[in-house]
Amino acid sequence: MSTSASRSESESTSTSASASASASTPGSAPIAASATGVTSGSASTEAATAAARRSKITPERETELYDAVLCLLREGGYDSVTMEGVAARTKCGKATLYRQWGTKPQLVTAALAQRRCTVFTGIDTGTLAGDLREAGRIAASHRERDAELMEAVAQAFIQHPDLRAALRETVIAPEVAAIDAVVARAVERGEVAADNPAIGFVAPCFLGMLRIERLFEDRFTDVSTMRTFVDAVLLPALRVEG
Repeated sequence: MSTSASRSESESTSTSASASASASTPGSAPIAASATGVTSGSASTEAATAAARRSKITPERETELYDAVLCLLREGGYDSVTMEGVAARTKCGKATLYRQWGTKPQLVTAALAQRRCTVFTGIDTGTLAGDLREAGRIAASHRERDAELMEAVAQAFIQHPDLRAALRETVIAPEVAAIDAVVARAVERGEVAADNPAIGFVAPCFLGMLRIERLFEDRFTDVSTMRTFVDAVLLPALRVEG
């Protein structure tokens, strides 16, 4: 009897110890959850801090940085633009540039987008001939000022695939859309037949002419070049009387 009682007492003690251990296990869950909460809160704080840092760049400062990017593009092309160069020219910390834009392509694209000026938007003289001639006049007036920048953009478009989509959206597409709109209005007015196959070539030819004009400086020597191109090439192709 004594042995049996002792054995029973031992089992009871062991069971109580196990129950106690089991009871203590759930207590660790809140600790883990608490640790997770701290980690999550820390990440949120870091994200908020990063956002606050980015917001410290004023619009004026941002414009100054973009101007520096465009100046470097004009001076030496896309390859001459570096985060170090922009930082040195603007006395800005390189870390700030990386924090704000992340990569050089993103910075260049942002600069071009911010400076985007669709020069052909708003042209509406009432006739297709008048609209295309006005576009030619505007292009000639911008030729010297924007020649280096457009040259840099064109080279970057060819040589850097990572920039193509962004350049197409920020630089090329707005101008193509403006020229397309000029032709579309002519179709609506009945000046051009809707099925004229030359319609789809007007914007590419017009903008392509601007691109290659500098390659043939011996032939295209004055501001009347684009007017002549419109009268001798585009209007006849569209079967429009000048």
